[in-house]
Amino acid sequence: METIKIKELNDNCKGKTAVEITRLAVESFRGKIALASSLGAEDQVLTHIIASVDPSVRIFTLDTGRMFSESYELMDRTSKRYGISIDVFFPDYRQVEEMVNKKGINLFYDSIENRKLCCGIRKVEPLRRAFKGLDAWICGLRREQSVTRLNIESAEWDAGNNLVKFNPLAEWTEKQLWEYIRENNIPYHALHDKGFPSIGCQPCTRAVEPGEDLRAGRWWWEEPEKKECGLHNRPAGKS
Repeated sequence: METIKIKELNDNCKGKTAVEITRLAVESFRGKIALASSLGAEDQVLTHIIASVDPSVRIFTLDTGRMFSESYELMDRTSKRYGISIDVFFPDYRQVEEMVNKKGINLFYDSIENRKLCCGIRKVEPLRRAFKGLDAWICGLRREQSVTRLNIESAEWDAGNNLVKFNPLAEWTEKQLWEYIRENNIPYHALHDKGFPSIGCQPCTRAVEPGEDLRAGRWWWEEPEKKECGLHNRPAGKS
């Protein structure tokens, strides 16, 4: 998509609420847009918003095969609460088998290269399949989450997937997020109450200590600037 069109979309998002940005995204790409949900607090908020704006918008999630049991419980509870079906995408079992048999079951602890390989097979490849037929996607990135997300915009061009990406919650603070969840009685992940602000695969996620970065519990053995799984990689020179 032309840079000028992305700028126009982003300009149209300025000053708007998350609900208004979501509505703009849905109306601009009706039938060709979906919410990619990690089942985290941000995506639960977006699920709630989409259910009120247009419940026909597709919502999908990735099951890597290494998820917390609480994630499955939340998926079931969310589907029943909003009367929606959440599409689930799984990794290619042949790629998983080859990787594990060659590198080991917990290969991701051994090197950044191994961790990125695992994320690529369990997350990135299924995500690309989930994106087929889409022109845009919605996700729950916030600038406050980490150093890798400081410069995100409400509307961006996702060059890696050739899609427009909308971040309706880009400017939200953690305080705003949880106030909205409580005010609207939105179902959320049980581990959030146990010190897990960001939740991914079970072996790669831990609770955070007071004062730590919100994503400190994700791939905690790596440097902060390297802690993305490939779903939200940004062009060189941008956070």
